[in-house]
Amino acid sequence: MQKRITVIGLGAGDLDQLSLGVYKKIKEADQVYVRTKEHPVITELENEGVSFTGFDDVYEAHDKFENVYREIVERLFDAAKHEEVFYAVPGHPLVAESTVQLLIELEQRGELQLTIAGGQSFLDPMFAALQMDPIDGFQLLDGTNLSRDTIEIRQHLLIAQVYDSFIASEVKLTLMEKLPDDYEVTVVTAAGTKQESLETVPLYELDRVTTLSNLTAVYVPPVTDDKLLYREFSKLREVIAALRGPNGCPWDKEQTHQSLKKYLIEEAYEVLEAIDEEDGDHLAEELGDVLLQVLLHAQIGEDDGFFQIEDVIEILTEKMIRRHPHVFSTAEAEDAEKAVTQWEEIKKQEKGRNAQEFHSILSGIPGGLPSLAYALKLQKKAAKVGFDWDDDAPMWQKLHEEIEEWLHELKEGNKVAAEKELGDILFVMVNLARYHGVDPDEALRQTNKKIHKTVSFYRKKSI
Repeated sequence: MQKRITVIGLGAGDLDQLSLGVYKKIKEADQVYVRTKEHPVITELENEGVSFTGFDDVYEAHDKFENVYREIVERLFDAAKHEEVFYAVPGHPLVAESTVQLLIELEQRGELQLTIAGGQSFLDPMFAALQMDPIDGFQLLDGTNLSRDTIEIRQHLLIAQVYDSFIASEVKLTLMEKLPDDYEVTVVTAAGTKQESLETVPLYELDRVTTLSNLTAVYVPPVTDDKLLYREFSKLREVIAALRGPNGCPWDKEQTHQSLKKYLIEEAYEVLEAIDEEDGDHLAEELGDVLLQVLLHAQIGEDDGFFQIEDVIEILTEKMIRRHPHVFSTAEAEDAEKAVTQWEEIKKQEKGRNAQEFHSILSGIPGGLPSLAYALKLQKKAAKVGFDWDDDAPMWQKLHEEIEEWLHELKEGNKVAAEKELGDILFVMVNLARYHGVDPDEALRQTNKKIHKTVSFYRKKSI
């Protein structure tokens, strides 16, 4: 026998909100299952002789709502083996109702026949209570599973299932990541019923509201103050687009990928300086300057019709997932070294490179790198195809040879040849640094800082 389940919506609150058709189905059913008996309509219908079987006990048995919903569906499925099941849920079955979505999955797999009997959702009375027009754009989010990344503060925001102070506290803390503590929100309970209540409070008091129940939702009005949007990526994009727009900054409008190259390098080095200073505020500022360069390049790409920031993000996201199969798939990498090895192997596969193709390997080194960094990259790439020493003794011997050759050219007065020999010395020094696990660029930066401090100290002393 085909298992049959009919899902009925109980509306947002009062019995008057039930449609005549839904009311008849409930009255004619011998037994009606309900996700929770904590709903005003249940009491009124029980007074009319309707029998309900609730699943409130399931909530007490599990710590996670996901497990609660799955057990409810399992019980409904078992009951449907023997009879047609009538299952009632608050509001409309297709609005914020996880158990119904799980039942739909079973129907799509051909395991049961599902009928949705309708019902009024809480949205219409919410819109009426708040005098809100959803055409302006709004979000409906689940208070039990709220993430700041899903919140769009420029739109009307309704957060459902804020039924107790614990959930309200979680919602409050999440909203505070994007909004000021005193931003006003409205707590709406039993919208459209005789018990309807609206209470507007500053965000920090959200979990102190006493009217919270399973009929409560929180309304967050859209942000209109530009300064509150400064933390939003979309606002930053607008600023960059305006700078290069028709009425934008003459300097920004003239920039090209080529003209901006030097600034990207400069900003990257300023990030390194901020890291060395261990100054979090300074680091945040310098990282912003690097982000500015990325967004300027992306805006130029968009202006020229080649790519935009979404393309940059998509390529990066896809790459990170592809190169971390030990995180996003079934591969394993027990430590950082194995993760790096796996990363490099995936890169080879992506580029279609053969480890024996030396030129192809070296072609992946950015030509714009500073010389020390370029030498280090070059040596690392060469080492992967066998161009390396097993120990550092030959490197020291090579260093002495290069120093002698440099001194010889200096004595002869051959400036061009001496410059080349000095380059050879530096290259060998980079190789030695790499062999001993030292970043030569970082080592030189530390020495520069030390000398700078020393000179500054003696200059102050002399003054």
